[in-house]
Amino acid sequence: MSTVTPRPSPGSGPGPVDGDRRPHVVVVGDVVLDQDVDGRTERLCPDAPVPVLDVTACRTSPGGAGLTALLVATSGARVTLVAPLADDDGGRDLREHLTARMDVLALGHEGATRRKTRIRSAGQSLVRVDDGGPGAPTEVPVQRLRELLGAADVVLVSDYGAGTTRDAVVRRLLAEAARHRPVLWDPHPRGGDPVPGAALVTPNAAEARSAVADLPDAASLETEDVLAARLRARWGAAAVCVTAGSTGAFVASSGTEPLFVPAPTVSGGDPCGAGDRFAATAAVALARGGSVADAVAAAVADASGWVADGGAEGYRRRSDAEGATGAALGAATAEHPDAPADEVPALRPVAGDGEDLAALAARLRAGGRRLVATGGCFDIVHAGHVATLQAARRLGDVLVVLVNSDASVRRLKGPSRPVVTAHDRARVLEALDAVDAVVVFDEDDPRAALEQLRPDVWAKGGDYGEAELPEAAVVRRHGGRVVLLPYLGGRSTTSILARSLTA
Repeated sequence: MSTVTPRPSPGSGPGPVDGDRRPHVVVVGDVVLDQDVDGRTERLCPDAPVPVLDVTACRTSPGGAGLTALLVATSGARVTLVAPLADDDGGRDLREHLTARMDVLALGHEGATRRKTRIRSAGQSLVRVDDGGPGAPTEVPVQRLRELLGAADVVLVSDYGAGTTRDAVVRRLLAEAARHRPVLWDPHPRGGDPVPGAALVTPNAAEARSAVADLPDAASLETEDVLAARLRARWGAAAVCVTAGSTGAFVASSGTEPLFVPAPTVSGGDPCGAGDRFAATAAVALARGGSVADAVAAAVADASGWVADGGAEGYRRRSDAEGATGAALGAATAEHPDAPADEVPALRPVAGDGEDLAALAARLRAGGRRLVATGGCFDIVHAGHVATLQAARRLGDVLVVLVNSDASVRRLKGPSRPVVTAHDRARVLEALDAVDAVVVFDEDDPRAALEQLRPDVWAKGGDYGEAELPEAAVVRRHGGRVVLLPYLGGRSTTSILARSLTA
């Protein structure tokens, strides 16, 4: 039986909560129940040459369109999820997770709940077991779905190949909606083609190549920008964005040359779920009235941050730690909802947030790497700064740069400084090969940030001379050491600004 389950909050229901002015995103797609079994493997089975997993923890959480909908909710939008949900233990588990954060229009579900069970030892995946399904919708309330789609600021189709996008009734209603509302379509190789008129379709490179495999000239469609342009014409979409992993994304829109949005460099990480993060961010950006280019730029930045933070597994672990599904990872656009897309820094510099810094340190130290940190205003990055950063990097394996915020620089240097904003200073530093991450802090000195980062080495320019560094005690208390670096005389932001005024 198809039902609408409102989230349990005062005044909630199928329609908007009174006074709720957040953009409304309706997510349509296939939900999966993700199960994670964690443990340790220290012995082999006596009757077969296979490892024995001693289980230490089990977790369940929404996957597929369910994860996408949760990420839309963390990005500051009001969400209604439309998806088949089975009437079994798995389906009830999904409802419990989802209705805490959003309204749910449950369609009938063919077969048992689709599950993906990942079995891990010490964080390393051993095997994934899939069961349940097929998961296609069996009952679609036409008028209720039509009303929901018509009331949306954006419709986000999160296709996971179970059959929702192939259902004739759902497709007809989505095609109607696309004539009046922006529809963002995140496709799947086993799903239906996007309906004509979609505002933005977001296949990854493999999905894009699969979608053109039947064309006579498929072999000549080698680059992602060419694929995007061909698929835009084939699908009748306003824009197609082909995502290319760590490279970035290529957007083809009508009447303009393809747009390339490069992805920030990320060391390591886990790409699982990055497509969901990308689609969720792009949908919310469009719902707020942003352009396709702005939406894609924000989505690329958030997807890169998602990978760096450990992907879906990292998200679920942080959700468990905070005691609420979906509360652990706000996207950069949720943290700064009014910021233009090009003001989302590559690694999302933070202002001394303890948990973020601790997570950053843990990620960079993975595999026993030695973490070096240095800091300063870096108002105008010059040769002296570059020499300091290169020298600091040689003291370890990874380098984090702590940068004073704009307010901090004004307090230290006066009302005329900084001449370059913290966002732009961070982006310049992140582009340097010697730098692995940049953190912006708001205090007058970096002690609070270092309390959480706990570097193995704290490196500072030799211009500090014999002065006692106020942060030295913090570094040493956590087992780190303080190192001064050679100073290149005559190269400072103050002297550069003075010479420019004289000139």
